[in-house]
Amino acid sequence: MDKVVASAAVAVSDIPQGASLAVGGFGLCGIPSVLIAALAERGVGDLRVVSNNCGVDEWGLGLLLGAGRISRVTASYVGENREFERQYLSGELEVELIPQGTLAERLRAGGAGIPAFYTPAGVGTPVADGGMPLRYAADGSVAVASQPKPTAEFDGRPFVLERGITTDFALVRASRGDRHGNLVFDKSTRNFNPLAAAAGRVTIAEVEELVEPGGLDPDQVHLPGVFVQRVVALTAEQAADKRIERRTVRRQEG
Repeated sequence: MDKVVASAAVAVSDIPQGASLAVGGFGLCGIPSVLIAALAERGVGDLRVVSNNCGVDEWGLGLLLGAGRISRVTASYVGENREFERQYLSGELEVELIPQGTLAERLRAGGAGIPAFYTPAGVGTPVADGGMPLRYAADGSVAVASQPKPTAEFDGRPFVLERGITTDFALVRASRGDRHGNLVFDKSTRNFNPLAAAAGRVTIAEVEELVEPGGLDPDQVHLPGVFVQRVVALTAEQAADKRIERRTVRRQEG
């Protein structure tokens, strides 16, 4: 039952070339930055990543992206990463952009064993009708486009069929966790981390504060340990190393 491993490097040591990864976090909030850095040091590539976004240049998933280790991204927002834009438009990176709520539900469905579901989001757009550029050619033409998705009508409204997402591994970050893998997430870090964790066949969690079994109030646990296979306890320095995308402060008066 003790799922704690010695280090982040040990935790990601068996992630192979070409693996699919669900990665938690929202923007830079709650991203598993230590696990991502350890994976970047391993040197494996051709990774297929599912995440709300892809970090920023030289931080978070941007480390893997900048090193050319990611071949495909399924995400909702990618506007903070110039290298992402360059790779996508030059044909080096395949990208599936989907509505944020749909991404969340696809991860939740995959973790719950639901193969597919209908949603009104995207009906009447290229999300449902197909034709979105997944990969460009070097000359700027569309090399691979998305295919149309099945649609159906319920109670007079059209819906599009979306597939649940499961991945080989999941990388997440929790504020607190115990040795059995039960996790607690703080505020907005709860947005995508539990969903990504449930979607991974092997889920690795880095935790800012590790407690012994029984140290968490069962009513406060956001993700049961059944979804987590490995736990990495962060040092105080690692837990405090958090970044924001844009620092905005009001003008000082006087």
